[in-house]
Amino acid sequence: MFLSLREFKHAKLRYTLIASIMILISLLVLFVSGLAKGLSSANASSIQYMNTDYLVLQKDADKRISHSVITEDQMNKIGQYVDKKDSTPLSVQMTSILKVGTSNKIDTTIFGINADSFIAPKVVEGKMINNNTTNEVVVDNALKNNGLKIGDLIKDQISGKEFKIVGFTENQSFSHAPVIHMNYKEWSSIIQSNQNNKTYNAIAIKANADNAQKIEKNVSGVQAISKTDALKGIPGYQEEQGSLIMMIAFLFVIGAFVLAVFFYVITIQKINQFGVLKAIGSKTSYLAKNIISQVITLTLGSLVISVALTYGISKILPSSMPFILNTQLVLGCSGLFLLVAVLGSLLSLYRVAKIDAIEAIGRAF
Repeated sequence: MFLSLREFKHAKLRYTLIASIMILISLLVLFVSGLAKGLSSANASSIQYMNTDYLVLQKDADKRISHSVITEDQMNKIGQYVDKKDSTPLSVQMTSILKVGTSNKIDTTIFGINADSFIAPKVVEGKMINNNTTNEVVVDNALKNNGLKIGDLIKDQISGKEFKIVGFTENQSFSHAPVIHMNYKEWSSIIQSNQNNKTYNAIAIKANADNAQKIEKNVSGVQAISKTDALKGIPGYQEEQGSLIMMIAFLFVIGAFVLAVFFYVITIQKINQFGVLKAIGSKTSYLAKNIISQVITLTLGSLVISVALTYGISKILPSSMPFILNTQLVLGCSGLFLLVAVLGSLLSLYRVAKIDAIEAIGRAF
């Protein structure tokens, strides 16, 4: 560490430039990662945060909730393999609404649920509906950006029915649309279903893997999938996340190459000094520790600055931009970036190990 600090002091401009590049790369990695997590949440937070273990869908629905149709008979059979309190139906309908008295249409997703079940969302403002509520709904707080508030009336464009907003939830979106939760009494009035032939899109269950397999084996025409698989079935989710993850991976690869080149060039410039140090008894391990300490110090310093900048930028982003930066994401990206930086220095370590003291000293003269 002694040599590292001496070098930082002696070549301030050189290491400042390297640190600046590291800050920019790590800032870009953190920003794109935050954007990826934000888009993931905007696309599927209602499923991500749903308090369930598995979703039972129609077998031929390609794991897409919106394509699935589960009959009342199938739901009753599913209930034979889990406790009644651990299974509940879920219905999904994409629609558009408008605030009564305005003409501005808003894309939303309606979830029909049992309001007393374990998948009922947590209300952060106002009150929760119940199964006897009439013309009342709770909506995701993203709709506040559209000027909606508690007590406002909204109109469903498909059925023409009006509802009163009585509460707001959070982290409830589906396919990039805020979710409106209502009970099955109101759901039936929207889709005008035959009460003698009820159908649902999915059955949410709280069960272990064995029970899920029993349901698939013994209930005809259904499959039990995890929430992770259900997320992949949301249109565009995999493609969107795949593109962003590929971008992040390339940024890490680019960062590794850039850092490897910088430190290798610096090592080449210092071959004579390393040769002298070896000639007077310095071990290769000592010189390697010097390089590693330089890399770690620069990387940690750069990460501290880039994390601070990313949090600062997130504060001025518009609320409509899907961007999430939490502690787990920051620590994960920072740890991976530190690992990439150390791996990028291995080429320099190899070069130092191969230095011949006599040859290096001779070259100096």
